[in-house]
Amino acid sequence: QVQLVESGGGLVQAGGSLRLSCAASGLTLGKYAMGWFRQAPGKEREFVAAISGSGAIRRYLDSVKGRFTISRDNAGNTVYLQMNILKPEETAVYYCAAGISTVLQNVDYWGQGTQVTVSS
Repeated sequence: QVQLVESGGGLVQAGGSLRLSCAASGLTLGKYAMGWFRQAPGKEREFVAAISGSGAIRRYLDSVKGRFTISRDNAGNTVYLQMNILKPEETAVYYCAAGISTVLQNVDYWGQGTQVTVSS
């Protein structure tokens, strides 16, 4: 049974930083692209960042480029999202995702989400 468990969310002031973690179990992490999505109240879930199974390829939502960094530790079955210079409009539930497609063009598994709140 595949499980993705996010942690690291919380309340931060605008301009601050948070590091999200996603602990994966029930799958061979190196075979899966991993990524992060977010969903703000009243809005659709949107892609934030993804990383290929080897870590060689990364892609980001344009608005987070230069501020967010996705990384992975396949041996530790964990994926991270370092978020810097956070903005209030980035308040959302952040979801970890896994998929076989190269850079998470399709999602096969979702985590339960972790709340990120950015105060102004």
